[in-house]
Amino acid sequence: MLVSELRELVRHMEWADALVWRAVLAHPAAHADAPTRERLHHVHMVQWVYLQIWRGEPVAVPEASALPDLRAIRAWGRDFHAEASRFLDSLEDPALRRRIEFPWAPQLAERFGSAETATLAETLLQVTSHSAYHRGQINARLREIGGEPPLADFVAWIWMRRPGPPWDEPHAGPAGPPPAERPSAG
Repeated sequence: MLVSELRELVRHMEWADALVWRAVLAHPAAHADAPTRERLHHVHMVQWVYLQIWRGEPVAVPEASALPDLRAIRAWGRDFHAEASRFLDSLEDPALRRRIEFPWAPQLAERFGSAETATLAETLLQVTSHSAYHRGQINARLREIGGEPPLADFVAWIWMRRPGPPWDEPHAGPAGPPPAERPSAG
């Protein structure tokens, strides 16, 4: 793969993450739903862990309990996307062949008999695939609790001419409640 192709996959991932976040935050039942919170934290935790490994940093991510609500998890996830974009902008195609050493490789080797290293390109693809898998779970859960999941497929993003991520929420940020809970102005 080329850096330009991986940038497109990561751009789609951000767009899809933002769409799912919009749907989750717009549905009141999701705010108190533990499975939704856990999956959203997991998606962004994995994204951050890989980014830290790619950059040669110690792996350090907050526990879900350290993030007080969904908006805090969303802000943390959005920060990942900004950092990942900067990281990808710093890459050229030859860097994609770099082998990535995972801190958990010994556990994988014990479990599977081996743990071959993967290239940076392969791990970038893994992160986008992993995120898509769990976005599907989050969307299914959203439907189970009465919400409306968004269409976040890669091809839909292409059909829509590769829009930017819709991070703006359909209601107030951390400073205020959703519209249904706000007193009317008149």
